[in-house]
Amino acid sequence: MKQAHFQHLRVVFAAVSLVVCSAYAVRAQEELPEAATGRTAAKSGTAKSYMVVAANPLAAKAGTDILGLGGSAADAAIAVQLVLNIVEPQSSGIGGGAFALYWDAKAGKVASYDGREMSPAAAAENRFLTQDGKPMGRSQAIVGGKSVGVPGVVRLLEILHKQHGKLAWAKLFDPAIAIADKGFAISPRLNALLAGDSAFARNPVARATYYQSDGKPKPVGTILKNPEFAKVLRAIASQGADAFYTGAIAADIVRAVATATNNPSDMTLDDLKAYKAIERPALCGPYRTFKICGMGPPSSGGPGVIQTLGILSAFDLRAMGAHSATAEHLLIEAGRLALADRAVYMADPDKVAVPTEALIAPDYLKRRATLISTTQRMPEAPAGKVPVKGALNLITAPSPELPSTSHFSIVDAEGNALAMTTSVEAQFGSRLMVDGFILNNQLTDFSYQDVAEKRTVANRVEGGKRPRSSMSPTLVFNDQGKFEMALGSPLGAAIVGIVVKTLVCMIDWQMSPADAAAAPGALFALGNGVTIEDGLVADRPALEALGHQVRVGEFASGIHVIRVTKDGLVGGADPRREGVVLGK
Repeated sequence: MKQAHFQHLRVVFAAVSLVVCSAYAVRAQEELPEAATGRTAAKSGTAKSYMVVAANPLAAKAGTDILGLGGSAADAAIAVQLVLNIVEPQSSGIGGGAFALYWDAKAGKVASYDGREMSPAAAAENRFLTQDGKPMGRSQAIVGGKSVGVPGVVRLLEILHKQHGKLAWAKLFDPAIAIADKGFAISPRLNALLAGDSAFARNPVARATYYQSDGKPKPVGTILKNPEFAKVLRAIASQGADAFYTGAIAADIVRAVATATNNPSDMTLDDLKAYKAIERPALCGPYRTFKICGMGPPSSGGPGVIQTLGILSAFDLRAMGAHSATAEHLLIEAGRLALADRAVYMADPDKVAVPTEALIAPDYLKRRATLISTTQRMPEAPAGKVPVKGALNLITAPSPELPSTSHFSIVDAEGNALAMTTSVEAQFGSRLMVDGFILNNQLTDFSYQDVAEKRTVANRVEGGKRPRSSMSPTLVFNDQGKFEMALGSPLGAAIVGIVVKTLVCMIDWQMSPADAAAAPGALFALGNGVTIEDGLVADRPALEALGHQVRVGEFASGIHVIRVTKDGLVGGADPRREGVVLGK
């Protein structure tokens, strides 16, 4: 298996607008999303029995070691997530949330699991408004206690293990405990992100962990240990998930958010104790001869992927050719229509009636496809009209979701498969640390601009509610119903477009997983803006002639793919991050 060759590359920080297809859209420099740090060559690998594709070599090795011991894909996922918490702290961890899709090969069933964070019971619509009723700026809202949702990852790992685990729970913690005790070498990417994040550097706990006395991040290659986190892992390993949601760890979380210098929170011990991960029905729809399954609300990811592909079904992308200007234009336009529906309809289904089935109905998507012209850009991408229960004022309510997230894909020796996307939301989350891990800022994924303007929208802040997400863990099945692909990616509102682009590359353009993951993409932003990667520069004149305003930029996706072929497992890791393909 090929592992990533790390290179110290420059970092460009930019705020994220609404985006699709592997990218950032650049807006004012209001906040620091997880930035692009360059790319390496395409990264691939093959295996006969089992495989892990994850965002860091140490995490991927932890997963494959568990699979080698006879563990299931669920067992490996627990090991991978816990190691990612240590080596990729800016992206995910037990202080955040996640969604997972699981294919149980013996039962022939796809299950989806919701470990999304939840707002405290006391949370109100005005949570992110200033005293004069104005919406807080993004950075003002993100940094501090109020943005922290009750973390969901540990309960998600618990339900995965209870339903699909084979090895002992405590055994799955061994790799992460060993790394936390002995340390790991700080990578160029982590060092670069630490150097660019002044808000995180100002936190005393973070400063003591990741920075030198002069305020600069610890250099690349420095061995970083985390004994506090090792203690937490030992407690959860021996006592189960309750050790996180009750007792000393829970008290430390509540204390950290309640005493935060910026925006102290109203989270309570009861909020943590009451949290549950939920098994929800997987959402599936057709594309060509395949069945695509994803996560339903509160994630807009599954609906968005199915909608975009359903709209693209009306066009012969294969005949247009890989990365032709017309094909890229269609990817952009279909993605705009899906995101328009997301902004109006998607929210926590336990709090709001979400018309999911109507939004992915084939006839509805055929009508949406007729809005697209192959010769010019739509002036506006309107949301569609579908029946909705309730009396909400359903208007466009975008939430500028940030892209600090990670994804891993796993297939075990018995043919079970997992796609899991996991996040702390913004880079280093709320910039709060407790007991060696970072706390999320997922509550800023709620739409609060509309509250300031006296409008009631689906994704508003409410007590005990899960904010809308774009995370899109995806499983794909062939025309015989056999599992064939597992994939997903980070990058906020761009996730849907990244996953769609990768599927189009593999299904329509017959690319390998590695080539599909590395393939250049295009994105859209508010207005007519489109950002393209260097690999699409030749399309720029044609895209501009179609009405797009085009710029070239660096992207920071992290798509990780496994595909089952007649010769075994084939994996692809996104060369834009530190991911690798490992297996046997």
